[in-house]
Amino acid sequence: MSVSRRQFLRGATTAALFTAVSRAPGSELRLPLGIQLYSVREQMAVDFEGALAALHNSGYVEVESAALPNRSAKEIRRALDAAGLKCVSAHQGFNELHTKFDEVVAFDQAIGARSIICPSPGRRTPLPAGTSPLPDPTLDDWRYSAEQFNRIGEKLRAAGLHFGYHNHTAEFASIDGVMPYMELMRLCEPDKVFFELDCGWARVAGVDPVALMRDHPQRFKMLHIKDFKLPPHPTPESREGCKVVELGRGDIDYGPILDEAARTQSIEHMFVEQEAFTMPWKESIAIDAAYLKKLGAC
Repeated sequence: MSVSRRQFLRGATTAALFTAVSRAPGSELRLPLGIQLYSVREQMAVDFEGALAALHNSGYVEVESAALPNRSAKEIRRALDAAGLKCVSAHQGFNELHTKFDEVVAFDQAIGARSIICPSPGRRTPLPAGTSPLPDPTLDDWRYSAEQFNRIGEKLRAAGLHFGYHNHTAEFASIDGVMPYMELMRLCEPDKVFFELDCGWARVAGVDPVALMRDHPQRFKMLHIKDFKLPPHPTPESREGCKVVELGRGDIDYGPILDEAARTQSIEHMFVEQEAFTMPWKESIAIDAAYLKKLGAC
């Protein structure tokens, strides 16, 4: 039976529309479900093995280390393996990377991490011990940090690891007309430093993660996923006016964000990070997992 050109085009259009409608936002990523262990810092301190088992029971298969209990790397790795969790990334502070580099690398490699992420800038002139409150980093501090990140990234690459930087909100507060985050992206060499975009903190600071990724293709390899109730016009200074909630219960729609990540980046890992719990913690992490699964991202 012959098919007219009009019939063919009508059928093709219908199929395309069906595909567009049926595809869940973010489903092009299809990454393992991951969580940042900072989320369960208090639970790990009380019952490390039990906290890890609960994460696995909620569907998480990858973790990024932070706030680990004071145990040896061998003990940490054994507990992760027993829980069916794979540590793929580790957060380490700027000072630790400077003063304990070899120790940090050995530990993180032993627990399975293949990337080390720094979640804070350094200071060109170190502050006296006990300084409180800490003054905001200067623009020179941010530029110094970029220099050091390139050096750290090069050293980690020689050790077979990757290096990245994780944002909060201060990076988006303009200093003398310059946004520190843009300065980091300008000065950090892409083959030495990648960026782990905390989408939640970016939105808290009034920055659109979609636009950020669209304007900087292939600079982001990891994402942090969290949700907030936001003020009408969020800025880096309005952080205290934001309320932590579970994914899907705040003002951040991750559908467009994950779609953009799939289009313009090569995202390798994505981690839920629940800054605080608004309900029993096991229920909270299960809601977060269900949200990402519903989007089809995991």
